[in-house]
Formats: sequence, structure tokens, C-alpha cells
Amino acid sequence: MASAAEAMPDRCADCEIRRVALCGQIDVSALRRLNTLSHTERLRAGSTLLWESESADVVGIVRTGLLKLTASLEDGREQTLGLAFPGDFIGRPFAADMEHSVTAIADSTICTFSRTRFEALAGEVPDLQQALLVRTFKDLDRARRWMLLLGRKSAGERVASLLLETAEANGADPGEPVPLPLSRQQIADVLGLTIETVSRKMHLFARSGVIALPSLRSFTVERPGELARLAA
Repeated sequence: MASAAEAMPDRCADCEIRRVALCGQIDVSALRRLNTLSHTERLRAGSTLLWESESADVVGIVRTGLLKLTASLEDGREQTLGLAFPGDFIGRPFAADMEHSVTAIADSTICTFSRTRFEALAGEVPDLQQALLVRTFKDLDRARRWMLLLGRKSAGERVASLLLETAEANGADPGEPVPLPLSRQQIADVLGLTIETVSRKMHLFARSGVIALPSLRSFTVERPGELARLAA
């Protein structure tokens, strides 16, 4: 294990999200090859990395920040399809055009890879193929949960679901501060609610002791079981 750790690329060894990302599921030799393909992309909030219906030249792994996946109708209306947290894979390998846009909600850092070179490496490394397949099914499950959230859940259930997913994505323990990169208005936009409803529900959860709100951009989960019940 020590020799493997020494052989690991420095920035991968220091990467705080590698254990939950696709690159954490491959051996060191494959990781080194993947690292040679990578570039660091820094996006300011509001910047778009990938555009719907346009050719996607890159794929990537989110290191920091938060991004949203959206699709648009011809009249300009936009629907949020989901969120990409640190450790999530974005882009479409083995497909030339994007079916959705990927836009930073908060300042974000992404490890990007040339799509064609990533595809070539995946064709040579079975572990990378397997990791990509597992990640794809996880993303499919998340997309189905998002459909349920927007289609059937009440306002309180939507807010609780977002807080729960954010806490889980950050690996936060009960009582540990969880960064919340979304403003109340952004949460409302993502969940299809009004800002007044979002604020009211979050303060209701705080008053009941389910969460705590130490600041506008952070929260703590005080009673995980109760938050999960509210989300369900």
C-alpha cells in the first residue's frame, strides 16, 4: 500500500473527493494514466461548461463547488434536471452532443478530460469501464429521485430532500457544519418554489431542532433520521 501511495500523482493523493469519485475506483496505474489527460477548469458562478445541443469536447469530475444540469424549451423556459456535487461525473462519454447544459451555481473546480481521449482510455482499462458503468447507474437513480421530487413531493419534502442530499454529498456527520453554496433564491429556483416558501420551511426545520442554521450559507443536521423522514 505504501508503494502504491508513493506512485500516486501528488494532486490525486491530496484530492479530498477521490474516495467518492470515479477515479477512486481504479488502480494506481490507471489513475496515473487518467491524470496525464486531466486539466483543471475553474468556473465562476453562472459560467457554463457544457451547452445543451452542442458538441461536448470534455468530460469531468467535480472537485469543488456545485453545478446544475438544465434543459430548455423552445420558448426559453428552463428545467433543472439535477445537481452535480463534488465527486460527481459530468459530460457524456461516447456521445458527441449534450442533452443538457452544465452550469456552475457556485464557484467550482473541475478536473476535465478530453472526451475522445477519455473514451480511448476507458476502452483500454476495464476498471475504468466498470467504474463509469456504476457511476452511470447511480446518476440514473438520482435522476429518477429528482423526477419524484419535482413531480410529487410537497414543498417541505423538496427542501428536506435537498438538504439531506447536500449533507450526504459532503459526508457530514450530525452536528457538523455543511456548506450551502446556494442562496435561498437559488434553492427556490432549483426546487420550483418561491423564496418565501424555502425560507419558511428551513426556519421551521430549525425551530423543530431537525437542523441548525449557523449562517446563511451553512447548516447542520441535528436529527438525521427526522430529516430523512421529512424528505420521504
